[in-house]
Amino acid sequence: MNDADLDLVVRARQAVVDGALRPCSVGVRAGRIVAVAAHDAALAAAEVTDLAADEVLLPGLVDTHVHVNEPGRTEWEGFATATAAAAAGGVTTIIDMPLNSIPPTCDVPALEIKRKSAAGRCQVDVGFWGGAIPGNAAELRPLHEAGAFGFKCFLLPSGVDEFPPLDEDGLELAMREIAAFDGLLIVHAEDARDVTEAPHGREYAGFLGSRPPAAEQRAIETLLETAGRTGVRVHVLHLSSAAALPAIGAARDRGVRVSVETCPHYLSFAAEDIPDGATWFKCCPPIRGAANRDALWQGLRAGQIDCVVSDHSPCTAELKHAEDGDFAAAWGGISSLQLGLSAVWTAARQRDVPLAEVVDWMSARPAALCGLARKGALAVGRDADMCVFAPEASFVVDAAVLRHRNAVSAYDGKRLTGAVRRTWLRGGPADGEPAGRLITRSQT
Repeated sequence: MNDADLDLVVRARQAVVDGALRPCSVGVRAGRIVAVAAHDAALAAAEVTDLAADEVLLPGLVDTHVHVNEPGRTEWEGFATATAAAAAGGVTTIIDMPLNSIPPTCDVPALEIKRKSAAGRCQVDVGFWGGAIPGNAAELRPLHEAGAFGFKCFLLPSGVDEFPPLDEDGLELAMREIAAFDGLLIVHAEDARDVTEAPHGREYAGFLGSRPPAAEQRAIETLLETAGRTGVRVHVLHLSSAAALPAIGAARDRGVRVSVETCPHYLSFAAEDIPDGATWFKCCPPIRGAANRDALWQGLRAGQIDCVVSDHSPCTAELKHAEDGDFAAAWGGISSLQLGLSAVWTAARQRDVPLAEVVDWMSARPAALCGLARKGALAVGRDADMCVFAPEASFVVDAAVLRHRNAVSAYDGKRLTGAVRRTWLRGGPADGEPAGRLITRSQT
């Protein structure tokens, strides 16, 4: 190799390559990885970085479940702040959800509004999901052709009026349309028939009881039955109840094309430990008990759950009702985009889960979900998206210094192990001028 053409070489005593930790040197040219060689390989470049002994080189993470909320609710979050938080957490690609922005991304003009809002303001690469809502079945193919990565729907009220849920007939209609062009439907799977109105008050148990595991199980069973009948590819969002895993496994055995994600908060917290009034832990579906958390970990390790993504769903501090601690009134969502890797690794190392396995769940598999062939691995031909992770370093989370817009986080005050020290996007630093690109399904 002619080393004179290399822009960057990163030498790491440990790196996650091909699913394992090993020493290597990564050579970068024009934003792509062109060499993955021995640690002492004779590679030279305009810039050479030697990682410290306690640092591990990882592929940039891919977070396919992020609510940026801009435009329309930019006081909750925006592209500049969300992507800064992503970069600080080692995330180099995000896919933005079609809500809670106004307008929601349910037709091509709304997608263009999103892209204009994001253009020139992103520190990481950003793609977009479309939305499937009542009455927009004719908009799904045009959104697909415009580059949306797939379509999100709800099976119960979403919490915002402009993004209503699909009933069973609407779900089948959307599935048949999406199956016609072999697209992907991603689903918030809770059934309204099993959800009750949460009681006002400070007791977490009251909120938890209002959204029981049966709500997820019934919705997922409906989803799987309809997906099997229509042949569409479906993805279950933010699984919180491990009780649904047997039905998902049985559907896979029948040939249903279904994948599943869970989130750092479901792997980190347990209902028994959530204080009354601590509304920053509210999310939907809810954080359940410790035994359920352990079962989610077992499902991940067994391959029943495919990936771990943030469901970063921020809001203003006022909407969390921290002053009165009213779980019924508080907005449901947890801000964790910057902390996902550290949070999952903190829990994983306590269970003797290898770092390479965590990286697979948070980088390679989300990339595969969206067909991001250039992302998710330290491999020749991939984008030079990388992060430096110190797995033994620890820190106490201070929500006030996190880079997302509002200083609210369920992790505030929690000690986490594993710190992201540096992030590159296509071989350049992801902490300066916005260099993120707006990516589409057709560019993968």
